[in-house]
Amino acid sequence: MRQPAALLPCLLLAASMLLPGCGREAEAPDPAASSSAPAAPPAVELISRDVLFGNPERASVQISPDGAYLSWVAPREGVMNVWVAPIGDPDAARAVTADTARGIRNHFWSYRPGTLLYVRDSGGDEDFHLFSVDLDSGENRDLTPFAATTASVVGLSHRHPDLVLVGMNDRDPQWHDLYRVDLRDGTRTLVEKNEQQIGQYFADGELQPRFAMRSRTDGGSDVLRRKGDAWETFDTIGFEDSMTTGPAGLSDDGATLYLRDSRERDTSALFALDVASGARTLLHQDPRADVSDWLADPVTRRVQAVSVNYLRDEWTALDEAVRADLERLAALGPGEVSVNGRTLDDRTWILAYSAAESPAQYYRYERAGAGTLTRLFSARPALEGAPLVPMWPQEIPSRDGLTLVSYLSLPLAADPDADGKPDAAVPMVLLVHGGPWARDFYGYSGVDQWLANRGYAVLRVNYRGSTGFGKAFTNAGDGEWAAKMHDDLLDAVEWAIAKGVTRRDQVAIMGGSYGGYATLVGLTFTPETFACGVDIVGPSNLNTLLATVPAYWASFFEQLARRMGDPRTEAGRAWLTERSPLTRVDQIRKPLLIGQGANDPRVKQDESDQIVNAMTARNIPVTYVLFPDEGHGFQRPENGKAFNAVAEGFLGQCLGGRVQPIGEDFAGSSIQVPAGAAQVPGLEQALSTHAGEVRQ
Repeated sequence: MRQPAALLPCLLLAASMLLPGCGREAEAPDPAASSSAPAAPPAVELISRDVLFGNPERASVQISPDGAYLSWVAPREGVMNVWVAPIGDPDAARAVTADTARGIRNHFWSYRPGTLLYVRDSGGDEDFHLFSVDLDSGENRDLTPFAATTASVVGLSHRHPDLVLVGMNDRDPQWHDLYRVDLRDGTRTLVEKNEQQIGQYFADGELQPRFAMRSRTDGGSDVLRRKGDAWETFDTIGFEDSMTTGPAGLSDDGATLYLRDSRERDTSALFALDVASGARTLLHQDPRADVSDWLADPVTRRVQAVSVNYLRDEWTALDEAVRADLERLAALGPGEVSVNGRTLDDRTWILAYSAAESPAQYYRYERAGAGTLTRLFSARPALEGAPLVPMWPQEIPSRDGLTLVSYLSLPLAADPDADGKPDAAVPMVLLVHGGPWARDFYGYSGVDQWLANRGYAVLRVNYRGSTGFGKAFTNAGDGEWAAKMHDDLLDAVEWAIAKGVTRRDQVAIMGGSYGGYATLVGLTFTPETFACGVDIVGPSNLNTLLATVPAYWASFFEQLARRMGDPRTEAGRAWLTERSPLTRVDQIRKPLLIGQGANDPRVKQDESDQIVNAMTARNIPVTYVLFPDEGHGFQRPENGKAFNAVAEGFLGQCLGGRVQPIGEDFAGSSIQVPAGAAQVPGLEQALSTHAGEVRQ
């Protein structure tokens, strides 16, 4: 897949968030009815939250470059840790980490035999440290053991298996200096002291930084090329192309720079640029959507295949060496396949296959001959045979002519023949993605399945400002927070009503991060549209939001100022105030549930505290759920299940869907409810019952 590289921070994207993912029970047959009357359909099984949101059995399966080991993350005493097994004997797996807090989600192999790497923060503070594990000795070593430091992995190379190129911001919290770290003993050697305000580096197979990205004060950026001991400007990218143009990686020999480029076009195409001559070769383009992903040879790093995702992911082979492989993998089923890892000799691949109604299934693929696929295991085997529902891509028109790529999931009772067209209107949850510079995709989602199983239609909308659909669509969101971005959501609701998906008085809005902000906007700017709202780590005051972004987002700040409002100017502060839900808090008339992590570095706890305090001062009801050991989203399954249990009761009271009692879902959670516990059925009792069990 793509080579490791730091990405621009997505301001309000909660990647690790566990959100609350509905079918109605059929009525019992009337015993007095004629025996010739058709039998009522059987009740839809209620899928438990534990099955949907508890730890997966195995996830993030990888293979070592030498093909000797498989690795994955799986529970160890209830906490996600890294496990390793010989390639031929997955049942002989052993845990090689022993985290007891939030768990480990991201790990990958180095090229040093028997050494893997993982990242972990503390309590959701996003100060991610890089760790190594030596399989022979069992030693876990913090490779970035400095306070208030976030590691950024810049490069690994088969040519230098004992080294990893890492950015660290321990000297200056805004900028990452570049170091080579020796995996044998953890020593670091300075490669470059970042005094040029560089936001991203690109290195070749010698782990030499060859190109870099630096933001400009006009919101654009410069591509820099290394020349001797200095950097020179190699290319310039204007603000309008800044979200859709930039280096995508280097070939191993450093001779080819891959570039995503939307200049002189709308959607981002993939180019190969000859570093010596400057000649550009167009590799792939699609007028509907940006290039989204690619496969690269594990040794040369030359791109072999590329994908574009409009409604669904579509792969195109650029190299005949992998064309037959992609065709074989497409035959796995109607879902989508991703390549999790490839051995250095490229004989063995690890695959993940999933569909909307099928959680990830992992396979080992041996490429020799006709290719052999061996199923390894499922991420969530407890869901096999469960009444999961499809996800239907939609193209919804906005009021001013844009096309909003969206995804609709319907409960079984509303679509018994599974044709994607509702037979009956049901309550609906409008689920708004974070970012906002991100997008929704087709695929399995525990959140969508949970809501559909409880009796709700679920609609996800890629509103203007979302990425992946060309620069014009992304840039159309500039200055449109709580304006045209919100209009797109309203237009999608009107579409759903017109299509018979739902009724006007039965729509809830829910989301995390920017989606939480959109929820607050829905209840303050358009207070009659939604029946209720669920806000998870959403900002209420855009001025305080921008005043408290993490220091190491310095390279991205000009983007925020231009796309939102510039807090350094009077006009910008006035715009931020106008578009803040806190400014209109007295307009809230519908029930609101707020979830927040106390350690959130992006959307500070004060963002939720402010609006809760303002509502309380005005005697406006609100339920506020706080987790002292979480950050931007709820990573610990115990906390995710606890919040989802609250949200399920909240939505059931608001929309009338099915509700599984809270039961034991607070056990092991750190849940606190500073306000409004009495407004959710069963919440006070559950808090009292588990008062001695919740984690503090």
